[in-house]
Amino acid sequence: MNQKMLGDEQLVLLLHEGKMSAFEEIYLRYWYKLYCIAYNQTGVQEEAKELVQEVFLSLWRRRADVEILNLDLYLTLAIKNQVYDYIKSQISYRKYQEYLIFQEIRQHNSTDEIVNFLELANAIEKALSRLPEKSAEVFRRSRFENQSVKEIARELNLSEKAVEYHITKSLKFLRNNLSMFQSQN
Repeated sequence: MNQKMLGDEQLVLLLHEGKMSAFEEIYLRYWYKLYCIAYNQTGVQEEAKELVQEVFLSLWRRRADVEILNLDLYLTLAIKNQVYDYIKSQISYRKYQEYLIFQEIRQHNSTDEIVNFLELANAIEKALSRLPEKSAEVFRRSRFENQSVKEIARELNLSEKAVEYHITKSLKFLRNNLSMFQSQN
């Protein structure tokens, strides 16, 4: 049977029965579309490919259990969920690293270190004042007011991607402008 001639509904039925040829045809039809969605959101080819592979692995593993009424919509939502989870994990990882840095600062509380911390805080404020206003505001809300990307985006009428851009830009700027505070260890 020529799988290329079948509609999505028939392919889903064959997939449900465990037909590898139906899975391969679905893969061929949708891989590029899903890759484009993932790449557009992540901007990283390897990550996009990996996220698409996860969607297809999940589809194959769940083939007997999942009820798919619209294959195109199902796969599009699946890749968007994979991308969302990926971005969320990247943000969580970055916040965890910042937490570790702040914990280390808190543990070293000698007078000299407190003075150094105050100098660092002043240097951070001066550096933030040299950033574009929107970037500085997004950074302050994210790091000092502990607002989520979603909250900042909603309150400032920005996309979540724009908020992430401003945070990344601010962190890079601060890292470059506060290099004298980095330890030599």
